[in-house]
Amino acid sequence: MPPASAAADNDTDDARAAADGDRRAFQRLYRRHAERIHGAVYRLAGYDHARAEDLTQEAFVRAWQKLPGFRHESAFGTWLYRLAVNVALMEIRARRADPVGFVDEEHLPDQGETPFCAAEREELERAIGKLPPRARAVLVLHDVEGWRHEEIGEEMDMAVGTSKAQLHRARQLLRRALGENA
Repeated sequence: MPPASAAADNDTDDARAAADGDRRAFQRLYRRHAERIHGAVYRLAGYDHARAEDLTQEAFVRAWQKLPGFRHESAFGTWLYRLAVNVALMEIRARRADPVGFVDEEHLPDQGETPFCAAEREELERAIGKLPPRARAVLVLHDVEGWRHEEIGEEMDMAVGTSKAQLHRARQLLRRALGENA
């Protein structure tokens, strides 16, 4: 993998070329960023493989459509990440009538390196996947992705206090699901 500065330079060149219609440049951008984008939307989708695949594809379709308007004021990867999170959050809002997608045991995420055992990770991912969508989104954006409540509030069109309340609710629900005292 190239150093971060080389990747950013490649992104800038490829983003400009892709904005002009160069599909191969866009394919290179896709290959460099698909894993990170998929990971973010996978967590937001409650560890639902099919939804995450759809959301990842939708994010890249939107990126292709919006790329001519990309002003290069931020890194391409940052712009793409925010676009993908917005796609996932819009999908969460649209699913209000059918908010929770439960994950069965067979479809848990592949195991990666974790500081705790695989069984604990599966139990945690299962519990996160069963959280109500808005609470899950706030938990993932804050605790996993490292967003501030101000950013979450802006992206999810909610007050900072609501973001904090949703995070508190999500953590309580997780503690209960994991058998800890809330």
